[in-house]
Amino acid sequence: MDDVRYDPLAAGRVARLLTDELVRPVEPAVTAFVGELVGDAPVLGVLFYGSGLRQVDMEGILDFYIVLDRQADWARGRAAREANALLPPNVEYHERIIDGRTVRAKVAILTLGQFRALTARGCLDTTIWARFCQPARLVWVRDAVAADAILGCLIRAVGVAAWWAAMLGPESGSALAYWESLFRRTYAAELRVEGGNRPSMLLAGEPGTRFAALLPAAWAASGLSFRQEGGTLYPAVPADARARAERQWRVRAGLGRPLNVARLFKAAFTFAGGARYIAWKVRRHSGFDLALTPFEARHPLICLPRLLWRLKGAGVFRR
Repeated sequence: MDDVRYDPLAAGRVARLLTDELVRPVEPAVTAFVGELVGDAPVLGVLFYGSGLRQVDMEGILDFYIVLDRQADWARGRAAREANALLPPNVEYHERIIDGRTVRAKVAILTLGQFRALTARGCLDTTIWARFCQPARLVWVRDAVAADAILGCLIRAVGVAAWWAAMLGPESGSALAYWESLFRRTYAAELRVEGGNRPSMLLAGEPGTRFAALLPAAWAASGLSFRQEGGTLYPAVPADARARAERQWRVRAGLGRPLNVARLFKAAFTFAGGARYIAWKVRRHSGFDLALTPFEARHPLICLPRLLWRLKGAGVFRR
C-alpha cells in the first residue's frame, strides 16, 4: 500500500510521458500535408489529434490544431480573426494532393494565449482541455521555445482533466474507471454525435496504458493526496470538496451545449472551405457528387437553396 502526497518529481514524469508521445513519428503524408498547409506562415506549432491519429485513416478527415502567437499570423479575413478572438477556435477545411492522393483535414486555429486560458482549471469551457488530455502529436513546430510553450499547455490540460476525474469520479477505482467517468461527463456536456461507447473506445489498447500512467502522476504533481493498493486508487477527496466540484461542473455542463451552438452559428460564416467539406461528406456517405462551382464553393450560404434542391433531386434525403 502506497500513500502518495505531493511529489516534485511527478511533474517531470507527466512532462516526459507527453514529450515522448508528441515526438512519435506519423505517416509521411501527414507531415507533408502540414508542411504545405503551414507554408511561410509564422505558426508556433501544429498538433495532430483525434480519430485520424488513433485509426490512421488517410481516406477520412484528419484533425489539426494550429497554434499562433497572434490572430494576424494566419491569413483570413478580418471578420474571421475577430470571431476567433471572441469565441475560439475557428475551423477550416483543407485539401492537398500528397503523393497522388487527396488528403483532407479540419484545421482549428487558436493563439497560444487562448490555449493557455482554455486549459486553466477555472475555465468554464471544457472543450480544449478535454481534447488535449488525450494523445496528440506535435507534427510541426517553429522552435524549442514554441515546443516548450505548447507542451506546457498540454501538461495543464492533463492536470485539469486529472483533477476533475478525482472530483467527479468514484471514491475508489482503477485509473481507467476515473478517465471513463470523466469522458462520459465531458461528452455529455457537448453536442456530440458519437455513441455512448466512445469513452470506452478512447481507453482501449495502448492509449489505456498511457492514461493509466498519467493519472497518478498528475495527481501527485498537483499535490492531490491518494492511496494506491495494486491497481485501485483512493483519492483523498473530502465530501464537501466533491459536492463543491459537482456544483461547479453543473455550471460547465450547462454552458457546454450553448457554447457548441454558438460555435456552429459562427462556423456558418467563418468555416473556410466548409462547402467543399460538406460536398465530400455527401459523396462519401451517399455516392452523390455535388460538383460545386467556384462561386458555390466561395458563397455556400447564398447558394444554399439551390444546393439543397440539387440534393433533394438526387434523392440524397431519402437514403
